[in-house]
Order: sequence, then C-alpha cells, then structure tokens
Amino acid sequence: MAAPDAPLQSRVVDDKSPICIPFILSQLEAHKEKQSSRAEGGQPPRPFIIGLNGVQGVGKTTLVRALAQTLQERQGLPTLVLSIDDFYLTHADQLALAAAHPDNALVQYRGEPGTHDIPLALSTFTSLLSSQPTHIPQYDKSAYSGLGDRLPPSQWKPVNQTPENPTSLIKVIILEGWLIGFRPLSPETLQARWSTPSPNTKTLHKHTLDSLSFINENLRQYDALTDLLDAFIHIDAEDLSWVYDWRLEQESQLRKETGSGMTDEQVVRFVDGYYPAYELYGDGVREGVFKGDESKRGHQLRLVVGRDRSVQWKEVI
Repeated sequence: MAAPDAPLQSRVVDDKSPICIPFILSQLEAHKEKQSSRAEGGQPPRPFIIGLNGVQGVGKTTLVRALAQTLQERQGLPTLVLSIDDFYLTHADQLALAAAHPDNALVQYRGEPGTHDIPLALSTFTSLLSSQPTHIPQYDKSAYSGLGDRLPPSQWKPVNQTPENPTSLIKVIILEGWLIGFRPLSPETLQARWSTPSPNTKTLHKHTLDSLSFINENLRQYDALTDLLDAFIHIDAEDLSWVYDWRLEQESQLRKETGSGMTDEQVVRFVDGYYPAYELYGDGVREGVFKGDESKRGHQLRLVVGRDRSVQWKEVI
C-alpha cells in the first residue's frame, strides 16, 4: 500500500461539480414536466430524489455541498441532504444485532447492510414525498466513545413545517452514502463470487459465506429506497484499493489539525469492514442501478476518478 501523500489533500480540485450539476439540472427539468399534472390537480409536486454513491474519501462531501448550494441558492429549490448514516440503528439495537451474530465481524459495528433502520428511512421518505411535516433523524457518531447512537426525536431536524406554504416545502432530496444503489445478489452469484474470487479480491476470503449471505439478505430491504431515486450519481475509482490510501490521507490530515484520530492500523481495519460490500456490489452499480427500468434509462451518471481523485472519464447509463 502506498504511503500517505500528505500534500495531496490540499491539491484536490472539485472537477466533479461542473459535470454533475448540468446533468442533475437536466434531469430536474424532465422531472418538473412529469409533475406538472400534480400541480394542476392542486397537489404539491413530488420531490426530486438524487442518489449519490462513492467510496470513502473520493470527494462525496464536496460534491454534495456544491449540488445543494446550486439547487437551494441558484435555483431557489428548498433542498434536503440526507445521509444513509442518519438511519443507523440505535446503540442498543446495534449491540443486540452484534450479540445475535457474534461470529459475523461485518455486523459488530455500524456500516454494513443490516445496521440501518430501513423502516424508519422508508417512513421518513413517505412523509417527505407527500410534503408532510417531517422530522429527520439525527445520529451522533461520537456517542458511546465512537460507537454512536441516534439522538432522541426531540433533537431531530424539522422540515415541511408549514405545508400551507408551497414555497417552503422540500423540492429536492439528496440521499448520499457509500452503499446507496447497492443491489443484492442471487444466492448462486454470491456463492460463486465467494468461492472463486478474482485476483483483485482483497477481503471476501476473510468472511464466511454465511456472514456474507446475512449482509446480502439484509440488503434486499434497501431496494425500496433505491427504487425511489429519480437520478443517480456514482463516483467510481479506476482502482478500488485506493480507498485505503484516501482514508489514510484524510485521517493523517485530521491528526495534524486536531491532534487526534485513528492510527494507520485502525484506518485499515475500518476500511476492511466496508470493503467486502464494495467487492460484491460495485459491479452492479457500474452496470446501472436502474437496469431493467426503461423509464429511467439515462438517469445515472458515472464518474471514474484517478489516484488524485480527478475525473478521468464519464458515462451516462
């Protein structure tokens, strides 16, 4: 693994927003046309939902910020940014999940499919899509010495609190996260990938087939979220293993700025916890999260970045 390149962080230029923003605005215009009939019937238009997937350290945060600012300030569209992290299980439920599957290293900590409260996520989206007053769950990753916990409902973020005022209602939702758009595999495909990994496979052999199957079955719940998306952005890497270097660089910078952070060994273990899902489900995202839905052909934008996280090429799927 390459040694962290400390100056790289400061040299990264946002070359993704100039590509993504025009794509999203064109998709948004098409969405508005489809929603015009709702407005004629006296109903508020259904919010436009953008999914954004990218490996850790690739630049999702910068892109989300630019997208939200463009939509909110330049387009005048009330925009809500949601992370899949907002819907993690409570601390107590995560502990119970880990205890129920003590031999499955993938669910001993939050992150993988199965460690989110998908019914809560779906009920939140149901409320948002009908423009009802909604409170957005908030998650504190620092609670319980970093194990994390959901904040009490009294501290959740209120939106759509004045439904009688259409101009204040959420018009765009950005749902971002490292596993947004992942689709489960068939049991046969999962077994084949586990039993005959490719030369580039790094982590699948560290887990039993039962452990991976548990994650795969839980991922089926997430399809209901993916099916809600109107547009999708995927930030991919020419070499997936660079995620280790990017996270090492980020944590090194954090230690310099704050005096605290994970050690290099802790970073590697941290990324190891997510990497099996990248290996299992990344190809499906590359092929298209809307595959088979002709009404959403051309609704996915894929950006492929190099080692310095700059865009090397793009495609619309």
